[in-house]
Amino acid sequence: MERFEPSAQTATISEFDEKQMVLNMGPSHPAMHGTVRIRLWIEGETIVKSDVEIGYLHRAFEKMSENSQYTQVIPYTDRLNYVSPILNNVGYALAVEKLLQIEVPERCQYIRVIMGELSRIGDHLTCIGASAMELGGFTPFLYAIKARDFLWDLVEKVCGARLTTSYTRIGGVSHDLPEGFEAETKAVLEKTREAIREMDKLLQRNRIFYDRMHGVGVISAEEAIDYGFTGPCLRSTGVDYDVRKAHPYLVYDELDFDVPIGEHGDNFDRYLVRLEEMNQSMRIVEQ
Repeated sequence: MERFEPSAQTATISEFDEKQMVLNMGPSHPAMHGTVRIRLWIEGETIVKSDVEIGYLHRAFEKMSENSQYTQVIPYTDRLNYVSPILNNVGYALAVEKLLQIEVPERCQYIRVIMGELSRIGDHLTCIGASAMELGGFTPFLYAIKARDFLWDLVEKVCGARLTTSYTRIGGVSHDLPEGFEAETKAVLEKTREAIREMDKLLQRNRIFYDRMHGVGVISAEEAIDYGFTGPCLRSTGVDYDVRKAHPYLVYDELDFDVPIGEHGDNFDRYLVRLEEMNQSMRIVEQ
């Protein structure tokens, strides 16, 4: 057998730097939370261009809703974002109630706000925890999931389910809060705050986390507005806009809370905005 001799021709680092590589990310990738395919044109670790194929996530939600009664659509809204289904329920219910000119009782409005803000915290924890894990931070991920489980246990006691709750109804909610909810919520928020503090200790001043997040995925305020960004992704660019303040719904105009905004529009600012939004959500619930 002839001995293999490597070729004498070698490529220099500069030659590699000048070439772009096309990488297929997805449709089922371990770092992707959802089924989506992204074609990436990369130079080293810099993404030069991307092409997103979102058809994998198409589930005919609107078409199914066309052939359903108003109340039958609520379970579909649970699945638009399984981490915060109550917020999806409320958004849909508000549209139907406005269409039918239904006035929701004040107590139900407060309950919707409470449950919605608990879901919002869980959503932010999922995002931060997953981001940390993709960067190699498994321990912060565990703290985030621990805090989220505290909240989901509370949601389960109210709704009977942790994820696809279907708690909202057109005109209100399916049932009232259980006995002892106030005391239990205070205890859960205290434990959640502690878990978030421990998570943040491992992330905010971590050099690896900072280098991987700061200056990465930068979006300007103009681009964010043009693309129709909302939520933390919009506010991280420095745009002071929150629907709960600009166009108050339910009873948000009667509640005192601040709207955190970023400055650079990068991943690190999005982390900081989500971190402070969790504190503000707990502040809203406690009121």
